[in-house]
Amino acid sequence: MAHHSIKSAYSRLADRLNRFPQGAPPSDLLYKVLKILFSEEEAALVSLLPLKPFTAEEASRIWKKDPVSAQKVLEDLAGRAILVDIDRNGKSVYILPPPMAGFLEFSFMRVRDDIDQKILSELLYQYLNVEEDFIRNLFTTGETQLGRVFVHEPVLSNENALHVLDYERATEVIKTASHIAIGICYCRHKMMHLGKACDAPLEICMTFGNVAASLVKHGHARQADAAETLDLLASAYDHNLVQFGENVREEVAFICNCCACCCEAMIAARRFAVLNPIHTTNFIPEIIIENCQGCGKCVTACPVEAMALVSSHDPREPKGKVAKLDTELCLGCGLCVRACPHSCIRLQSRPQRVITPLNGMHRAVVMAIERGKLQHLLFDNRVLWSHRALAAVLGVILKLPPLQQVIASRQVKSRYLEALMRSMKY
Repeated sequence: MAHHSIKSAYSRLADRLNRFPQGAPPSDLLYKVLKILFSEEEAALVSLLPLKPFTAEEASRIWKKDPVSAQKVLEDLAGRAILVDIDRNGKSVYILPPPMAGFLEFSFMRVRDDIDQKILSELLYQYLNVEEDFIRNLFTTGETQLGRVFVHEPVLSNENALHVLDYERATEVIKTASHIAIGICYCRHKMMHLGKACDAPLEICMTFGNVAASLVKHGHARQADAAETLDLLASAYDHNLVQFGENVREEVAFICNCCACCCEAMIAARRFAVLNPIHTTNFIPEIIIENCQGCGKCVTACPVEAMALVSSHDPREPKGKVAKLDTELCLGCGLCVRACPHSCIRLQSRPQRVITPLNGMHRAVVMAIERGKLQHLLFDNRVLWSHRALAAVLGVILKLPPLQQVIASRQVKSRYLEALMRSMKY
């Protein structure tokens, strides 16, 4: 009976997590991960929390606990970075972040002794890199993805710079952030426990805004100012790391500085390239073939294997090679431009601009529609039968033919919704 109740609690929590637009497919590996991070009682309680931000009073009602006990549980969960607590007009509002980008990363943003990070690393590696269902759901379902790439700013020409909007610049995100926190890179920290980490900088994970304030408050990351963070960004540029950040235009919550070998986003970009798991920049490299010496440095620098060396077909040099770009795989990061010692690669604008959601709410709604999970965002208080009934009805609507779902998706991406999002607080 005890085993059944534990299984049930973690199963309910997994179901709750899978209601996020990006999903978290249940599996025995996921249950093992959750058992490290949550007690049985916590798993049961968190499984009842809504997707939207909530107060301690709301949690108290949902859990049928007295306010003091509910507040204690919430503070403990926030203290372990399971929940993010936000100060809103002097009152704490809580959010359960998704597993990624969320509490799984937060569990590795500092060295901890309250959980076994080595065992957690091994389980996550199996869940993400071997079992694969979670990472496939996260990066390949729907047209709208969680993250996007920022262009490598040092290689922008004066002409390029005219076409780069502020939200496309990592430097601008840093300069305009209300709060900045620096933590350990989740991906490289995880791989370090497995003996597979590279030598790229470790303490270089950037979070911004309310998420940063909460992580700093509870000691999961340290506070930093814009000047120091820009220095860290310069270090990331020097180490040929890709800036992968939240796929929104306003209030970007994170920017990861990704290596090709450890980082989940880059691994997914290679593994599921044809499914476009990451939104590219609005640039694409152009190779000036007549100047290319075939040195291969651009091939080495590319994190997603979009560059290759092919025959130059030059009868004077039968063994001559030149670089060739696979535009379907290219992220438009610009690392190849920096790597080229002969200045034979330059960035040019993509023929069609990449669509970036306005903010987190806009992206969540679009992702939910594309993944058939909009009902979870609209009616996510599962304690109420009326909400559950409405969710079932809406779930039927979302099983309409794909063409009709595409139409709904386009409607959500309209300027009308953008205007609505600006007038609302998530």
